[in-house]
Amino acid sequence: MPKFLIVAATKHEIQPLITHFKVNVFSEAGLFMNEGETDLSVLITGVGMVNTAYFLGRYSHNLFDYVINVGVCGAFNKDLQIGEVVNVVEDTLSEMGAEDDTSFIKYADLGLGGKNIFQNNLLITEPILNGLKKVKGITVNKVHGNEESIKTIITLFNPDVESMEGAAFFRGCSRLSENYFQLRAVSNYVEKRDKSKWNMPLAINNLNALVVTLITNLNK
Repeated sequence: MPKFLIVAATKHEIQPLITHFKVNVFSEAGLFMNEGETDLSVLITGVGMVNTAYFLGRYSHNLFDYVINVGVCGAFNKDLQIGEVVNVVEDTLSEMGAEDDTSFIKYADLGLGGKNIFQNNLLITEPILNGLKKVKGITVNKVHGNEESIKTIITLFNPDVESMEGAAFFRGCSRLSENYFQLRAVSNYVEKRDKSKWNMPLAINNLNALVVTLITNLNK
């Protein structure tokens, strides 16, 4: 029986999955097990890359067959639809770098060694995953909501989506599994902040329905 680990920033984003697989989540953050036939664990990390890295490191002694980062995201790419689930195959810690007056020096150009761009590692072929758009993400501490900063980040990285955890998830997964990947649903477009245009319920429902089906298929 394959072992699954679902990694999410908040319980809210995966509540339908938690309910479906009968996972006993009893606090705001931590590792929780399910009570059903599927060998499923849920890791709630809290929001942000530091929390994600901390909890992945804390439980890195556990090995899983599939580790899946699940959550919502904002979309720069207007070809993506609100509520659409995407496969984030590459993610960048976009804030790593240096200011040079009004210019930004990317981390790769600083000559400090290491990297700030990370990828998924997906060795399986699964029809549900094959049908998702493969996108490029950035991971930020401060989500974008200013028109000028949005233009700048598009010029620098041309991302499709942004989150506050994705790249940290990729970085922390190399010891956990050979199959780790990031699935996110678009809750809003990245633009001047206007939550009246967001659709968090649609994004969460679509995301959880797909992930529940995916886990069920992989568990057969």
